[in-house]
Amino acid sequence: MVDFIVVGGGSAGCVVASRLSENPDVSVLLIEQGPRDSSPYIHMPVTYYKTAQGNLLQRFEQVRSEADKHLDAQTMVQPRVLGGGSSVNAMLYIRGAPDDYERWVEQGAKGWSYKEVLPFFKRSEDNDRLSNEAHGEGGPLGVSDPCYVHPLSRSWLKACQEAGLAFNSDFNSGEQAGCGFYQLTIRNARRSSAAVAFLKPAQRRSNLKVRTDCRVLRIVFKRGRAVGVEIADGQRKSTIYADREVIISAGAINSPHLLMLSGVGPAAHLQSCGVEVVHDLPGVGQNLCDHVDIYMTYQLSGPYSYDRYKSLLWQSWAGLEYLLFRRGPVTSNVMDSGAFWSSSQSTDRPDIQYIFLCGSGIESGAPVPGGFGCTLNATHIRPKSRGWLGLRSTDPAQSPHIVPNYLSEPSDLGCLVEAVQHGQEIMSQKALSKYIEREHMPGKLATKADYEQYIRRYAQSSLHPSGTCRMGTDDLAVLDPELRVRGLDGLRVIDASAMPSVVSGNTNAPTIMIGERGADFILRSPR
Repeated sequence: MVDFIVVGGGSAGCVVASRLSENPDVSVLLIEQGPRDSSPYIHMPVTYYKTAQGNLLQRFEQVRSEADKHLDAQTMVQPRVLGGGSSVNAMLYIRGAPDDYERWVEQGAKGWSYKEVLPFFKRSEDNDRLSNEAHGEGGPLGVSDPCYVHPLSRSWLKACQEAGLAFNSDFNSGEQAGCGFYQLTIRNARRSSAAVAFLKPAQRRSNLKVRTDCRVLRIVFKRGRAVGVEIADGQRKSTIYADREVIISAGAINSPHLLMLSGVGPAAHLQSCGVEVVHDLPGVGQNLCDHVDIYMTYQLSGPYSYDRYKSLLWQSWAGLEYLLFRRGPVTSNVMDSGAFWSSSQSTDRPDIQYIFLCGSGIESGAPVPGGFGCTLNATHIRPKSRGWLGLRSTDPAQSPHIVPNYLSEPSDLGCLVEAVQHGQEIMSQKALSKYIEREHMPGKLATKADYEQYIRRYAQSSLHPSGTCRMGTDDLAVLDPELRVRGLDGLRVIDASAMPSVVSGNTNAPTIMIGERGADFILRSPR
């Protein structure tokens, strides 16, 4: 028996396990279904895209419903490795907008205003440039400016300014609008994941145990209280008990899936699947939020992007520079610059995020003619569309039934149309004219219908699922504002599924903040 069991070693789970184990009087067990973060591709910034080619991602086929006919892409993935998304993402450190958190409060998440969550962002942060009212230093998580900036990125930022976007030196200052360089979760030219930043130093503590390659089958309840978990370690099944709390941090797909497999969720749905109902909680699996993005690719007139490093000679040179001096292209995440822009549907704050990639083939899956290209990705960061997920069967190895409903709200599609059009305007500016040979995708689109067709065919999930165990106070809220599962004792969900609505940007930094906040709630609560 241990005091705390943390299910899921992702961005939030690593934080929770690390913070709880700072108290030497408690024992903590962290269980992760995936392997340890031993792949070298995880830790070198430039090779992050290679993590998508192996067993570090869990792939879910989504159900194509009548409501989901608006988007062709039908695959969603969840990280399955120690560190979760922080071990495989592009390392962009974005918190969202202050208004995101004010909206959470309006949705019932009392105590989660921007003013109240800011100290927890700062607590985790070790920023190499900024130390002010918005940023912290000395925390576990390395946050830095890009180690290496490609010249084409600088030209792209000039093009943004020519198109009317102001330069923004800090997207996390409280004002997102404008163009600039992203800060990244990189320290000393290596990825600063939650596993590296929080868990690795904590594993020296005798009161923290980490088990990887271990699947949690269900949560064990006794008289309305979570008392442990049933696990499968290889072919062997066993039950581990928790004296104080079970914390679910398995992500916005797997956390509600585990709750439903354990009998917590919409009673009628559970009964129809043959699951004994422990607690009727209708909101479990509802309110699935995600970002959708679309890319534009351009053929360059010469070797002006990272595509030149597809040559073995250039790869060897870059690798040698990294090994000897920890500098050069290997320290790049390939997407060091971007922008936040407001479409006509949002006058108060940005609803589009741009990410510029100095290369081709990463987003579209195929290089441009001529071999040298660049990519502009546009993401709708304030979607109105909502999906849901449920059980397919009682088998924990069977993936859940996922209906994301991407672009089911017409305004979401309209926003992406404007995003592509404005992206094309940026790419047509003088600062880029000497580098760009031609627009490869989408090419010439004449009508709004043409743009809509392009988006429906090529848009994709940004892999930011959230909201499926949302906190609040209404009947469909799964968690209370302290992340406790409503109506049960000894059980919390601490990950991106707790978000009432998805934040305006990448979700890793907010998920780490939720981990910090959740651990603080536990440490402050009476036994």
